[in-house]
Amino acid sequence: MSANQRIVVGVDGSEFSTTALRVAGRMAAGLDAPLEVITCLGTSDFFLASHLPEERTASAGELEETAKRLVEESLERAFGDARPERLTRQVKFGPPAKILVEESKDAQLLVVGRRGKGGLLAQVMGSVSGVCVAHAHCPVLVVGQGGDNQPAE
Repeated sequence: MSANQRIVVGVDGSEFSTTALRVAGRMAAGLDAPLEVITCLGTSDFFLASHLPEERTASAGELEETAKRLVEESLERAFGDARPERLTRQVKFGPPAKILVEESKDAQLLVVGRRGKGGLLAQVMGSVSGVCVAHAHCPVLVVGQGGDNQPAE
């Protein structure tokens, strides 16, 4: 495995994904690997639409801008001013699980939160993380929501 292969982390703005982002940043630093933050917009992304003014139908551009803002907020919570040097961000359109599995093809590690913004609280693991564990082309690290809310050093 090449030391320059990227680490992919799925981020949806939830606390679980912020914790996953923090852990992925530490893994990337330890492995001297680039860190790729992927945010996915599904065809029915109610969470993103909930951040827009009421009584409006969001355009794809508005949803993408909202996704970018949520990623920036997650990056701020995870790292503060100490962001990893080789960090890149992408917003992709499509089902999150399918996109993350596809992105895992040329990654050395896929990092996801145990749960995201959607789903049922009683579930042990969310549907996206479950699909990633079952179908990814690289190792998958599923991160629970930890009590460490401090930026990575």
